[in-house]
Amino acid sequence: MREREPVSRVALPGGRTAWALTRHEDVRAMLADPRFSSDRTRPGFPVLVEGQQQLAARFRLSLISMDPPEHGQARRAVVGEFTVKRMAALRPRIQQIVDEHVDALLAGPRPADLVRALSLPVPSLVICELLGVPYADHEFFQSRSARLLRRTEPMAGREQARDELRTYLDELITAKEQDPTDDLLGRQVLKQRETGRGDHADLVSLAVLLLIAGHETTANMISLGTLALLENPGERARLGEDPDAVADAVEELLRYFSIVDAVTSRVATEDAEIGGVLIRAGEGVLGLGSSANHDPAVFARPGELDVGRGDRHHVAFGYGAHQCLGQNLARMELQLVYETLFRRVPGLRLAVPVDELPFKDDSTVYGLHELPVTW
Repeated sequence: MREREPVSRVALPGGRTAWALTRHEDVRAMLADPRFSSDRTRPGFPVLVEGQQQLAARFRLSLISMDPPEHGQARRAVVGEFTVKRMAALRPRIQQIVDEHVDALLAGPRPADLVRALSLPVPSLVICELLGVPYADHEFFQSRSARLLRRTEPMAGREQARDELRTYLDELITAKEQDPTDDLLGRQVLKQRETGRGDHADLVSLAVLLLIAGHETTANMISLGTLALLENPGERARLGEDPDAVADAVEELLRYFSIVDAVTSRVATEDAEIGGVLIRAGEGVLGLGSSANHDPAVFARPGELDVGRGDRHHVAFGYGAHQCLGQNLARMELQLVYETLFRRVPGLRLAVPVDELPFKDDSTVYGLHELPVTW
């Protein structure tokens, strides 16, 4: 498809169509073009999951669904929480969290499910501490997040999960408004008071987005990246030979898997040309990041895992104004987990054949439901 018709029409659920962009150059051009809207309530926005637009219309727009200038204003209010400097300050605590979970893994029974033992709890605890959400409630928000992201979940189930999650965070933020805490949500409460910008509903929408994105995506990348390194022992060995190699390995694993394409969908607000094709106003566009990240015009031997590739031009975190807000945090978590896990558990291996692993083909975020390992 990328070679024959890189900008092509594809069928969507419900009988509608949209344009699919498959080349790296075209995906980046579209994501950087303000003529393409992220607003999921706009007519023509490409619907990949039944009821997506109805669900979006019921709630205040979040960062991923906003267009300029509102998007820029909302993003600037919180972007300081995710700078490289602030993330570096969190590094010792995140390392401690990783070490504690690897300790528990080694002390526990074998085989173990790495998803439950490490991949899911580490980013969940990190985002809870960052936001100021009680980790004791992790099973509640993890289950609601999973239902919201599950493509096969009935519309009523997704609505219920979203309502329950918003109610939970609404009550939490109400408490912080009465007694601001020293965490991201507490600081946002104080910032709203000082600037007069934003309100309670805006903060609830932000909390929903950060809580879901802050644990689901990183958890799935931990599992998939670990699997890839177990299946490619030569690449895994390169991590131990060079202490700095883990950073490049993370970038390559992000490129290789590209686990989220749903957030790179747009709708044209006016006629625009991408890749030599005229896209009319009101037509939906899918920027296929997974295809862009395997474009041989940009990445040599794109189907191969090469942890020493050293190329960071992937679009795993998106591109343009909407690129992932928490990418610095995600990178650090992945680096610390991979380095610590393979250093402390050198004999780590799969406990079942790879073709028996339950992949998340039913979710908008690709990953693994379980990853049985032993050592």
